[in-house]
Amino acid sequence: MAMSVSASSHREAPLIANDPLADNTDVYAFRSPDDPNTITLIACYIPTELPHGGPNYNTFGENIRYELHVDNDVTKSGDEVTYRFTFTRTNQDPSTFFNIRLGQQNLMTTYKCERSTDGGQTWTIIVANGKVPPPYIGERSIDGPVGLNTSYNSLMQQAITTATSGEKVFCGPVDDPFFVDLGGVFDLGNLPRQGGAQSRDGIGQYNTHAICIQVPITTLLKAGVAATPVNILDGNFTIGFWASASRRITRTLNINGTYTDSGNWVQVSRLGMPLTNEVVIPLGYKDYWNSITPYDEITDTSLDGFFYNPELALYMDNRFFGGAVPAFAPLRIQTKSLGAFDFGYGKNGLYSLKGSAAVAGTALDDAIFGTLLLPGPGKARSVDLWPIFHTGVPN
Repeated sequence: MAMSVSASSHREAPLIANDPLADNTDVYAFRSPDDPNTITLIACYIPTELPHGGPNYNTFGENIRYELHVDNDVTKSGDEVTYRFTFTRTNQDPSTFFNIRLGQQNLMTTYKCERSTDGGQTWTIIVANGKVPPPYIGERSIDGPVGLNTSYNSLMQQAITTATSGEKVFCGPVDDPFFVDLGGVFDLGNLPRQGGAQSRDGIGQYNTHAICIQVPITTLLKAGVAATPVNILDGNFTIGFWASASRRITRTLNINGTYTDSGNWVQVSRLGMPLTNEVVIPLGYKDYWNSITPYDEITDTSLDGFFYNPELALYMDNRFFGGAVPAFAPLRIQTKSLGAFDFGYGKNGLYSLKGSAAVAGTALDDAIFGTLLLPGPGKARSVDLWPIFHTGVPN
């Protein structure tokens, strides 16, 4: 089972921008370099954390369900394996405004990890009391005798735990591994920056909080398949991975400064393929996209048009606004890469092949995936962008 998936989604929708603790910023999945018999799954939350952002330093939120989802069977909808994390904060010394003092820590965060292998019907606790290390506040707070009197490396190592079901788990602050010139790309596409200006990593030297699970491959295999594939392209050995965060539907603010969360759980953030909600889905639909699952998108086609004809295509096509974004000048929509087939905005792409002998027995055959890949005229990118963003790209 070989795969490598990454994504990015920092403050990408209006509602989740107001709720950073639940904001799923990245997901990564890859065969573990230190143990090739395992897959490492990573979901990051809380964008653009300042490592020195005290006195209330960032950590995972309470009353949030952080979930990592694995789909290993394309013949049915839903997850086959799901990991759920819930976090609890404790103030060991509420008499001080310091986060750490004399071996005591405020906002000390622990977690419970549960696993479901039946589509979320039942859950088993596999880590009952995992520990989240604090951010590296500074030498006095971490290394010094007036603080925790230990090394930060020791705290990080102690935070790695082995679940009762065999997975290795870590939850805690890390340097944000993604890199992008946020300032440039959202300045009306000024990326690479024009006029000699230097592009820069907009999230460099910022932290995020990561949930990392190293899972034995056997745990993620589709039921009934052999331990190793005969053919590396065998779809039975391909998994889909996405992550989410959910909150209770109602929060009541009490007059004594406390609050109460109640009601059903509602998904407020999700992430799978890179930059989907960031640059493909337009502003008016971003909150809605965060609220639905990848499985909902199969039957809910209201967002499909943004993949068939993405906005970015308008700025890469000289027939529309190809000259409006100078930085995109090297990026031109291919109108003749396959002879007469035009993949420009609103064009037919490969639709003229629908039902022809040329596609018989291929993925474009209606008997296979043709109804999805060639749904109609004027949907130029139905054969590449739509399936890529809906099914992922195995590596």
